Amino acid sequence: MPSVQVSDLGDLTALTLRDLGPLKFQQIAQSLQYYEVFSKWFVKDKVSFDSGQGIQKNLMLSYDTTAAKHVGLMDTDQTNVPAVISQLQVPWRHVQTSWSVMYVTDVLMNRGKALVLNVIKPRRTQALVGLVEELETKAFTTAPGTANTTDPYSVQYWIVENATTGFNGNTPGSHTTVGNINPNTSTNFRNYTAVYTNKTKADLIAKLRTAHRSVRFKSPVTVADYRAGMGDRYRVYVNEVTMSAIEDLGEGQNENLGRDIASMDGQMVFRRHPIIWVPKLDARTDDPVYLIDHSTFYPVCLKGNYLRETPADKAPNQHNHFQIFIDLTYNYVCLDRRRNAVLSTSV
Repeated sequence: MPSVQVSDLGDLTALTLRDLGPLKFQQIAQSLQYYEVFSKWFVKDKVSFDSGQGIQKNLMLSYDTTAAKHVGLMDTDQTNVPAVISQLQVPWRHVQTSWSVMYVTDVLMNRGKALVLNVIKPRRTQALVGLVEELETKAFTTAPGTANTTDPYSVQYWIVENATTGFNGNTPGSHTTVGNINPNTSTNFRNYTAVYTNKTKADLIAKLRTAHRSVRFKSPVTVADYRAGMGDRYRVYVNEVTMSAIEDLGEGQNENLGRDIASMDGQMVFRRHPIIWVPKLDARTDDPVYLIDHSTFYPVCLKGNYLRETPADKAPNQHNHFQIFIDLTYNYVCLDRRRNAVLSTSV
């Protein structure tokens, strides 16, 4: 069998990647046991693909309050053409990872199947692990500042805390708009907020009930509805401290607590919506509880650059070194902030 030459490495890698199939996440070296963002948001949730210089969506945030009225049959008609459409504008964000193959140490020392098992597959997997870690971290991190042009619009950008109860989630940090919309003038474009002190039925659970009702979360009527996805569309995200407290409440619940907190198929739920522990929230001392409607909040990806894997190319000035890059262009959007809420112990 003829030996593999340096010139063959690009084609060999391409054929191997084709045999391996689409990028898949395998639990090998990651720091977390489960990744909500990559496993759900980018795979099972409403991922939209778009084109253009950025993400643009038209939202109707107001209506003509004078158009509907009681009139006499012979009254003169009065018409108006109100400006009720606002444009949501979100810039693209880019994330990448890479892996490489060395001709001498990788190819010549690993032939045939060994090249795939010992080199290409683990190198490719570890690159994806790094990408998944980056997505998980940036999705739940502090909202990027106005000068930050690289990080995505995280959960904290769209769902903003406030010390008062109601639809008072305004702009994050030093931002004056959210997705190009000013919540001070478009007051319908605010999320629900509340502050709690104790993780008890009288405090946290009571305020969760109010938030659930206020943002119009729709609970599954039957277990079949829960498993079919209606319950999964709405999710509750918490850190470890809050998750443990909720589990204790669930264990000690009785008819006085009602059916708000329960365990279904091993999953803690609030009114049959999954309560999900997010390790990236563990450092938060304000113990946030996010209620997110994933039909309104989801990632939008650029057509043609969703986990795009480049061909194996020679690295500059290193003729034995071949590089492969994985690219993703995306950002998060929230089309209706009123359908989302955050509760916390302090602001």
